[in-house]
Amino acid sequence: MLAALALLLGLPLALAAEPPSCAPLIPVTLDNATIAGILGEWTYVAGASKYPPHLKELKEIKYATFSFSPGRHENELNTTEIMRVNETCVRTNSSKILIFQHNSTLMHVYEQVHSTAHLIQTDKDLLLLQHRNGNVPGLSLSARTLNVSKEHLEEFKAHLHCLGFTEDEVFFVSEKDACPVPGEKTGEEDTET
Repeated sequence: MLAALALLLGLPLALAAEPPSCAPLIPVTLDNATIAGILGEWTYVAGASKYPPHLKELKEIKYATFSFSPGRHENELNTTEIMRVNETCVRTNSSKILIFQHNSTLMHVYEQVHSTAHLIQTDKDLLLLQHRNGNVPGLSLSARTLNVSKEHLEEFKAHLHCLGFTEDEVFFVSEKDACPVPGEKTGEEDTET
């Protein structure tokens, strides 16, 4: 009887110690204001994916910046990317982002490769993307600068935990691996793809 009473009294404390339940990630409505808000320069901060092609890419990217500018069509953005892939700086300006407002989806198109994502925006200076490859989870964080607040990083890590990622499955970039600004002389060769 005493054990049952102790169990009943201790149950609320044990339940209070449980981590909060994971809320589903809700995509932002892609309207003209949202799209205007994502135009400009971004710095890739971190990402995680269980999709093998994306996982391979995440392991190879050491640093990346990208920018969005209006495309030729209303639901299209031009993308310029500068990234260090392993030891090589690569600049691309031939990819596009297609915007599907009816289901709040962004599709990155480069040559014959397509990948889709939902924008999960928590702050105007953050770009949180939930990548969609069937039922395989993926999440990436980009920001206007590489200096992201501790609170935003903790929020990103909490989302990753809810999606089933461990800390070892998250890949962060480093500012020490930044590519030189185009036209800057460094002795390092730029590769255009």
